[in-house]
Amino acid sequence: MIERIATPGDLGRRVSRLRESLGLSREQLAGRAGVDLGYVEYLEESAASPAAETVSRLASALEVGVEELLGATADLPPGRGRPAAGPVLERLTERECLRLLSPGGVGRVAFNDPGGPAILPVNYVLRDGSIVFRTAFGGPLDEALRTGVRGVELKIGFEVDRIDEAGRAGWSVLVRGGAHHVSSEEAEEHAVAAASGVQPWAGGDRELYVTIVPAEITGRRIRHAP
Repeated sequence: MIERIATPGDLGRRVSRLRESLGLSREQLAGRAGVDLGYVEYLEESAASPAAETVSRLASALEVGVEELLGATADLPPGRGRPAAGPVLERLTERECLRLLSPGGVGRVAFNDPGGPAILPVNYVLRDGSIVFRTAFGGPLDEALRTGVRGVELKIGFEVDRIDEAGRAGWSVLVRGGAHHVSSEEAEEHAVAAASGVQPWAGGDRELYVTIVPAEITGRRIRHAP
């Protein structure tokens, strides 16, 4: 008798999201996991109940653990497992950092507000080499990121990371640069920012675009020893 997993209704969405974050097509995922392409299509579009072995293969192909794929770790912080034996920490080139940033997603803005150091998550895209995100007029990422001096931008930090729980590996990229609030008077720049298509998950009225032109990009990767 084949053991089957009682899957959450959003399993297909998780498979699709993870596949896209890795830049894989459905056909490529099917090849990696050793499953039929038609089943990958069905899984992403319908409520399916795959066999435990299929879930394990998909998780491995998507570079995550089975629990994460099934949503069991959704409310838990990442990186709770033990590190790999003999991990290697390597520096990433600027080119590699930009490649990792290029799919967009969620990053963290680090800045100082009147209460001290603060870090807030934002949905971002990488457009023409610059980080673009949206925030609310009058919110913390509006007022706290202004110097009050025209033409002088506040230098902030922006960080993105990825942790592979199953492989006990991961990477992080840090960008430092000035926070530029794109005003409606800057018609051309505002049009470019709006065309980026960045959509904040938090919703609400977030019509202020902020761009970060990198002055410094650094990154590190943790991997297994060869």
